[in-house]
Order: sequence, then C-alpha cells, then structure tokens
Amino acid sequence: MKYNTSQPKLIIPEYGRNIQKMVKLITEIKDRTKRNQQAKCIIEVMGNLNPQLRDISDFHHKLWDQLFIMSDFKLDVDSPFDIPSKENYMEKPEKIKYSDNYIKFKHYGKIVPKLIERAIKTSDKKQKDELIFYIANHMKKCYLTWNKSSVDDEVIFKHLKILSNNELKLKEDTKLSSFNDLKIQKNHKKNNRLRNHHSKRK
Repeated sequence: MKYNTSQPKLIIPEYGRNIQKMVKLITEIKDRTKRNQQAKCIIEVMGNLNPQLRDISDFHHKLWDQLFIMSDFKLDVDSPFDIPSKENYMEKPEKIKYSDNYIKFKHYGKIVPKLIERAIKTSDKKQKDELIFYIANHMKKCYLTWNKSSVDDEVIFKHLKILSNNELKLKEDTKLSSFNDLKIQKNHKKNNRLRNHHSKRK
C-alpha cells in the first residue's frame, strides 16, 4: 500500500492524484491526434471538478493553463490558447510596496491635508478664508465621527496649524458648527445596534 507522503508531490492538489496520473499518461502517448483527444477529455473532467470556475470569463483558458502546468510543461498538444512557458510561470511577482504616505492625524484621512495644501496656495484672501473655515468644519466633523462625542474648537484650530505648518489660521472669534445633529445620529445608531443585539439574544 502506497501512502501519499511517499508519492510525488501534486503540482495542483485540488485536482487530486488521479488527474495528475492521467496528465502524465497522455504526455507519453506518441500519436499526436490521440494526445489531443485525451487532453480535451481531461479538460472536461477538470471543468466538472471545478464547476465554480464556470462563472469566470476565461474559464477554459485557465483549465488549459493548469493542464500544461500539471504536465510540467512537457505536454505537446494543440491548445486553443497561447501555451504558457515554464519561465513565465516560475517568475516571481514584484513585491508590493507599502504606502509611504504618513498621516499625522488618521481620523482626518488623506483628503484634509490635500485641502490644506490647496488653501495655502490660494491667493484670493476672501476665498482663502472661506476655504479655511470649511476645512476646519470638516475636520471637526471627522473628529466627532471617529473620536469623541464632543470637541473644543481650539483643538481643531491647533490641529489645523500643525497640519499647515502654521500657515493657516482662523480668526480668534471664529465659531465652528456644533454638529449636534451628527451626535444625535451617532447615538441613535448606537442605540439601534444595542436594541438589535438584545433582540437577537432573546
């Protein structure tokens, strides 16, 4: 009795050892016509074993590629698609670089720093003041959404100075929106979650 641990490793395990043996056998068939016929039969069996792949647009292309891979690229048959090469298959994909975008205050996201850059470059004073006010209001809304239920305007002003390297400032008597409706909406959602949780437990 042969144990799987003592047998050659399967190239594509999900198809099982029988398919792997069938692929090996057809690579040894000398008659090309017969090889082509057997290859098509194996493709049909592979498709039946993976019916979930039928929704993929290049379903048959994928099956033929896998057939050549399981033959260790030794199978010589007429494929309806370009035959993959062993070199391309063994080629390692490029490493994905980690994002080098450092966000000082993550709850403000990436948009706020970009808006601040735009405001710094704005030459029209009236337009610039309006833009700064809108940015500060948006920052307060972001802060309330991701942090606490309340925040002093001074905190937002301080963060605005830090993010703009002291280039953007609001007038001392500036009052930002209260966003009471945002806090009410936040509490309402929290209460709904609690009610749903208790109802499920019952």
